[in-house]
Amino acid sequence: MSLAFTSNNEAEVIALPHPSQHELEIGLLSDAAHTSPKYLYDAVGSVLFDAICELPEYYPTRTEASIFTQYMSDIAHAIGPHSTLIDLGAGNCRKAARLFPLLHPIQYVPIDISIKYLEDAVQRLQQRFPYIEMTALGLDFSKPWTLPDEIRSDKRLFFYPGSSIGNFEPSQAHTFLRHLRSECDADGGLLIGIDLIKDHDTLHHAYDDALGVTAAFNLNVLRHINQILGTNFDVHQWRHHALFNTSHSRIEMHLEARTAQTVTWKNMHRHFLPGEIIHTENSYKYNLDKFLALLDSAGFGHAQCWTDSNNWFAVVYAKAL
Repeated sequence: MSLAFTSNNEAEVIALPHPSQHELEIGLLSDAAHTSPKYLYDAVGSVLFDAICELPEYYPTRTEASIFTQYMSDIAHAIGPHSTLIDLGAGNCRKAARLFPLLHPIQYVPIDISIKYLEDAVQRLQQRFPYIEMTALGLDFSKPWTLPDEIRSDKRLFFYPGSSIGNFEPSQAHTFLRHLRSECDADGGLLIGIDLIKDHDTLHHAYDDALGVTAAFNLNVLRHINQILGTNFDVHQWRHHALFNTSHSRIEMHLEARTAQTVTWKNMHRHFLPGEIIHTENSYKYNLDKFLALLDSAGFGHAQCWTDSNNWFAVVYAKAL
């Protein structure tokens, strides 16, 4: 499907193919049931995640924002103007919009799996910045992909804020970063947010807030799966559970069955025992030196780093080598 808007002051929105339902079925039928975190981000999930970012417990958003506030001039000087700004997991596009006045991008390319949510956000943004060419892409960038011809090839700056790189297994993160490098020219680069290792209580509360917004966000994935597969998940029969896995240096989010139940769809079914879980998300926390080594092995170097006073979070700019 392609949604193209070519009249004055309107962004072009292109929806590229998403993977089939087969991936979800494999995860649900595995011995240890699991789903990809990308299924958390339908229209409802995207709104709930925006709410999470406003919670006092959820430090990444405000900490990253404070780094940009303090060091934006230095960051802009390191990058230089007139890039093709490619915003990975753009959501409401607000983070990238804060960069416009200093980076002066020629083209802005927000990418998100939630196409309707992205479409609404980018059309509003185009009205505020009519002089920036905007081409929005609805795609699943956790799978193999290439940028379409509508995207300028020179001086591509991939922008991946909010520590979303932590959703990838380390080997997958390396593959993903290498792919970004392959989509850059010699003047390209990467501006990325990294959540750093910190005390476990702070991490736990960030993913299990007192208001239960993160729980609602996690549980919403069952409603989304019902829409995609036609399953009969009863959201009330599940509870949110988050933990820090020390050996893997990651937060894990799970959904735990409150009761014995059988979930059915098409000609398939899966029986869940009380206490059995569906693993819905990982969020890896990094040592900065190890992450810089990962960037280097993926083809990005000459990194410049900015952190907050607590060393909870880092913003890194690295050039394509």
